[in-house]
Formats: sequence, structure tokens, C-alpha cells
Amino acid sequence: MKVRVAYIEEPPFYWTGQDNSATGADIELADVVLRAAGATTIEYQLTSFEEFLPGVQEGRWDMNVPIFATAERAKHVAFSVPVWTLGDGFVVHRGNPKALTSYEAVAATSDARLGIIPGQIQFDSAKSAGVSDSQIIMFKHQPDAVAALLAGKIDAFAATAVGNRVIAGENKELEAIAHEIGKYGKAPVGAFSFSKSNQSLLHAVNEQLRGYLGSADHRTRMAKYGLTQTEIDSITESKK
Repeated sequence: MKVRVAYIEEPPFYWTGQDNSATGADIELADVVLRAAGATTIEYQLTSFEEFLPGVQEGRWDMNVPIFATAERAKHVAFSVPVWTLGDGFVVHRGNPKALTSYEAVAATSDARLGIIPGQIQFDSAKSAGVSDSQIIMFKHQPDAVAALLAGKIDAFAATAVGNRVIAGENKELEAIAHEIGKYGKAPVGAFSFSKSNQSLLHAVNEQLRGYLGSADHRTRMAKYGLTQTEIDSITESKK
């Protein structure tokens, strides 16, 4: 069985390694689960975030790496059982000169500019907290947002707290600010996504996930990428 999986550049979940192969926490999870489900060949295809849902719907690939599972997205694709839950956070310049510790803090700082990837849940969280459209700068790819932050074109970049720690770890000028888990409602979960017509692959992946998530092997693999009990424990009950 051959399975084609789409991913984007968003460490530590998925990115292109120095050998030009896909790597990351969710890539490793996909490998383990798909091999256990009977896949003999797994092909990873780099794409853009905006192409995730249309691409899998149109059959350009069979499965997407995990993204946040929202009600709106579930209208278009079928999600697996959750594989992690993640809180939001910001990447800011070291010292956080504008004291941007939350979306409300951005909204209250009229000259603050917040970088966001279009279509990601951080946009809704920011708008719900009162951040104005004029304060939000959209970037197609995460590296572009980080470059803009380093250049002073934005004051903060909003993404997952786990991913932000990786960005800050690679740039001494930056630091990661984690938001309080659940501050903007229940912490969102991430899941693999499939075409709604591909129920056989969805069921095969779910069967393997239910037996694997939360296991010692799973926790050890995820820990290499900075995913801890905080990101895993709350989804282990959901797999049942």
C-alpha cells in the first residue's frame, strides 16, 4: 500500500531536513502509524498551508499531517482521532519590549503588529480578543513571518507554544511567550485529515492511533521534539 502525505515547513511538527527528506514529530508519528496499518511506501509532499484541505479533497495526496481540527475544517475533510493538544503563544524580540503576553495585550497596544499564517486558528483567537485587522499582518509561510519579526516589521508572531520554542531556540534575538492553556477556550486538538471519500485509510489510521497514542514508545518519540505530557495527556482519553 502506497500513501502520499502532505506537509508544510513548521518545526518541530514537520519540516524538510538537511537531507531533503520530511522530518519532525508528526512525520515520525505518521511513519509509525502508517507502517503498522500496512503501508509499504510513504511519500511526503511539501505544500502550503492553504493547499492542505483542497489538496487532500481533490486526491492530490491521501492524507495531511496533523493540523488543528476545527468544526469549519471538518465540513471539508475527515479528521482522525486527536494526536495532540496545543496552546498558543507568541514569538517576540528578547525582552518583549512591548509586553505582548496575550492577544488582549496586542489589542491594547495600538502600534503593535501581529504576524499570523492565513487560515490558522490564531487569527480567530486574535480577533475574538479585539485585535484589529490593521494590526494583523499575514504571511504565507512561517519562515517569512520570522524574518519579518527579526527585521522589525512585526512585533510578535502567533503560533503554537511548542513551535515557538523551536523558533526562539534557533534565534538568540527572539524569545517565546506561552499563553495560558485554555485562556481562549478549550485548548484545540490536532489530527490527521483525509478526503471524506477515503474512509478505509481513515479507519486504518484510527485503529493504529487508538492503540499507540500515549504509549511509552509514543511519548519517547515525541519528547525528542519537545512535545511533553502537557501536549499528550489530554488526548489519550479521546482516542477511546
